Amino acid sequence: MTQLPWADKKMGQHFLKDASIIHTICHDHASHASAIIEVGSGPGILTTTLQHHHKPLVCIEKDHRMREYLDNILTPDQLVIEDALSIDLGHLLQQKQFPDNNLWLVSNLPYNVSVPLLLKFIQIPSITFMTLMVQKEVGERILPSLLSLKEQKNGMNSLHSLVGTWFEIKLVVKVPPSAFVPPPKIDSVVLSFSKNPKPALALSSYHSFENFLRTMFQHRRKQLVGVLRASYPTTTIDKAFQELNLDPHARAETFNLEQVQLLYKHLTK
Repeated sequence: MTQLPWADKKMGQHFLKDASIIHTICHDHASHASAIIEVGSGPGILTTTLQHHHKPLVCIEKDHRMREYLDNILTPDQLVIEDALSIDLGHLLQQKQFPDNNLWLVSNLPYNVSVPLLLKFIQIPSITFMTLMVQKEVGERILPSLLSLKEQKNGMNSLHSLVGTWFEIKLVVKVPPSAFVPPPKIDSVVLSFSKNPKPALALSSYHSFENFLRTMFQHRRKQLVGVLRASYPTTTIDKAFQELNLDPHARAETFNLEQVQLLYKHLTK
């Protein structure tokens, strides 16, 4: 492997070195993707393999130091040295004349901004597939089935509700600290995302649904009826629970995804 740059702790940099995991990530949705976006390319550890698919590719990297590595892999129009959190990703894809569907986003997400980036990605209509590495704790929130059977009973949360409404999610591989240079102090997971072809909610309802989830899960261990009364009329809440045959004493953490979506629809008619 080429000599790696020093990892900037402030950016949450840990460079993946496990060849098997690199191969797994870089072939997850390769056969179905029309084009590829890589966020956080670093020194090009994934980029080299992604380039071999010979599909339109754009790479976004915040750290200016990485240009000297990426310039050896990418053409100038494929590299964007900017912060993925602040960039207008939809506008960038239009500039690059990327297809308007079947885009595949790949990223070893910096742990300190993994959730804000994920929520940004799911709002881009043209992104159909994602392969993302996140810390294990965040992965368990995105996909509660990673929890133990006992923990799954109280595992529902706002992040899974939001992402799971528009994407089907599955575990690709668990990643130990030893797979990185330098090794982080926590375990990681690679998750695969495929856009739900028939979501329960239109993507245009994203912000409304996000606000509802913020209310619903702000006290996820308290009885939900009481939590909702601060935001909705009691009669509306009681009617919704009755029509949906929900336990009025239930806590938000015990709901399933379909119940969360139906409750949102009933309360925001």
